[in-house]
Amino acid sequence: MIDYIKGEIIELTPAFAVLETGGVGYLIHITLPTFSYLNELTSAKLFVYEAIREDAHLLYGFRHQSERQLFLLLISVSGIGANTARMIMSSYSAEEVQEMIASSNVQALNAIKGIGTKTAQRIIVDLKDKIVKGNGNSEFPNRMLSPMSEQREEAVAALVMLGFQQAASQKTVERIVKEQPGQKVEQIIKLALKMM
Repeated sequence: MIDYIKGEIIELTPAFAVLETGGVGYLIHITLPTFSYLNELTSAKLFVYEAIREDAHLLYGFRHQSERQLFLLLISVSGIGANTARMIMSSYSAEEVQEMIASSNVQALNAIKGIGTKTAQRIIVDLKDKIVKGNGNSEFPNRMLSPMSEQREEAVAALVMLGFQQAASQKTVERIVKEQPGQKVEQIIKLALKMM
């Protein structure tokens, strides 16, 4: 499983980017917000989801791990494929999609091309418990994208890899960051291990 690809942007369209690393060009399908972000860069790091099918091996790229997490949640819903999930995430920001699901906004989801009322309802039913508005226990936490968020994200990912639960790790890291802002990732992890 490829976690991320970091390299020089060789080609960029609203639908895909080609990142070259180690002499290999990777065609990565992207969302419109990711396209806007990459538009001003010459090189980038994208977190990827690898879809391996009988007829194709496809890569989907995201600016943040949390966006990839939302994508994975969306494709876990019956009837939502990778292209539909990408359409949803191109229509709205990750935070807006999270807000729609948390507040059961069927009409907003229904307004997205290719999403009917039944599909919108299914998304809400399947994901509402996993995406809880403003709740630190959600799988896709409500957060602003900043360097501090990157540190939080890395700390939580490290704790999960060490065998701690996602929700508990998230809660502990949020508490540390709130009480002691400006800590480095390593320090946040050490503090979290003492608290868990």
